[in-house]
Amino acid sequence: MSRRLPSDLRLPSPLVARAVEAALEEDLGAAGDITTDSIVPENAQGEARIVARQAGIVAGLDLAEAAFKALDPDARFERVVQDGGKVAAGGTIARVSGKTRALLTAERTALNFLGRLSGIATLTSAFVAAVEGTGARIAATRKTTPGLRALEKYAVMAGGGAPHRFGLYDAVLVKDNHIAAAGGLAEALQTLRARVGHLVKIEVEVDWLDQLAEALNFPIDAVLLDNMDVKTLKQAVALVGGRVETEASGGVSVATVREIAETGVDVISVGALTHSPRNLDSSLEWEAG
Repeated sequence: MSRRLPSDLRLPSPLVARAVEAALEEDLGAAGDITTDSIVPENAQGEARIVARQAGIVAGLDLAEAAFKALDPDARFERVVQDGGKVAAGGTIARVSGKTRALLTAERTALNFLGRLSGIATLTSAFVAAVEGTGARIAATRKTTPGLRALEKYAVMAGGGAPHRFGLYDAVLVKDNHIAAAGGLAEALQTLRARVGHLVKIEVEVDWLDQLAEALNFPIDAVLLDNMDVKTLKQAVALVGGRVETEASGGVSVATVREIAETGVDVISVGALTHSPRNLDSSLEWEAG
């Protein structure tokens, strides 16, 4: 079962406002909603429900609400399911009421954010459920939609996963190309700790056991065991012996993640959480107006 978001964990309001503003600007262009504005009287009021067409884990309600309120500050948005909560197929996610023009114009923006983030949360939840009881944690990667990383990492958390590092600035991850550019693993690592300071975590990507053994000679915090088969992963975990955190990555699927988790790795990072989720299908169902 997926973990739920802490009750005080919310997307920062400025981030939500910027994302919604950009999305509405993209949709409205210079002329606005020429369909709705031609059909609906300016002062008309309406009510609708956001309904899930399939079961899943909800995420992105702050963005959906902000989309409606950007066009009608007095719009009322009632959450039936909270971010991180389950919704059944056909279930109501939220109710919204206000100016009809605002509801119809913001509809696609609200549903796009909600569908994308709920899809990520739902896929993450499936991975988390698959490794339940092993002690392994499911984490995201930086394979995110440009400009939407914080939103998508939040959705991973809504599904019970961990965000991993947010960018190039908050942790060191020495990858194969860094090693190649530096001329070798030792050359890449020998001055790294002194340069980044003791508060910054250092993780090193390794492809084979000899490289792992070499990396463990340096003051690092974690190793990323890249594209190793299950047998090699077990050997790698034994070689580490709890000295640093172990992370498995590469080609992980819901079908294979349990076997990977049972090797004893601490973290399994899955790029598919953010680069290949299927949107949670939802719709705005009109009720009155």
